Amino acid sequence: MQPNQDLEHLVQSRIEESAAVKLILLVEEGATRLIAEVAVDLVAALRDGRRLFLFGNGGSAADAQHIAAELAGKYLIERRALPAIALTANTSCLTAIANDYSYDEVFARQLEALASPGDVAIGISTSGDSPNVLRGIETANANGLVTVGLTGKSGGKLKSLAQRCICVPSEQTPRIQEIHILLGHILCEIVEQELFAPVPEPSEEFASIT
Repeated sequence: MQPNQDLEHLVQSRIEESAAVKLILLVEEGATRLIAEVAVDLVAALRDGRRLFLFGNGGSAADAQHIAAELAGKYLIERRALPAIALTANTSCLTAIANDYSYDEVFARQLEALASPGDVAIGISTSGDSPNVLRGIETANANGLVTVGLTGKSGGKLKSLAQRCICVPSEQTPRIQEIHILLGHILCEIVEQELFAPVPEPSEEFASIT
């Protein structure tokens, strides 16, 4: 059975919407600089032997695990593994904390157990108002971590709570999530480039001078 024109139009519209959000982010004042600043924070922490913790709910939980996998495994460069941990992956821990305390504490409690000052915490929430993400960032701030938020257009409460917060210029959850994984890929590429790209050999002209 062949798809009708309405379905083809839907496909085209969603691709156009996603592309439009990316273009808005590209030209938004200060956006590319902020993304680069977050990357610098990650590079500095990982170079210093610190760890990265990521967390979110639903699709954002999947994004947290995706980004952590790119760093613990590899993104583009063959190199040593990097300590990136998704706090969404241990179901026994999540359900125990939710049952014994509350679901709002599932990330905060893990950060209390695992994180140290100088580590980085990335909280992902399309609304910026997920209570457990906010509690996680609050705990990270209180324990001396570098805190980063990935959220949507308004930023919600996360915008003022995280030390750096990248707000995707959209109010549609699917479009926000699409950009979050783009941001994750950009951050992974910069981390690999800065930590593992080979140092270029000095040019012959420079070598002759020295």
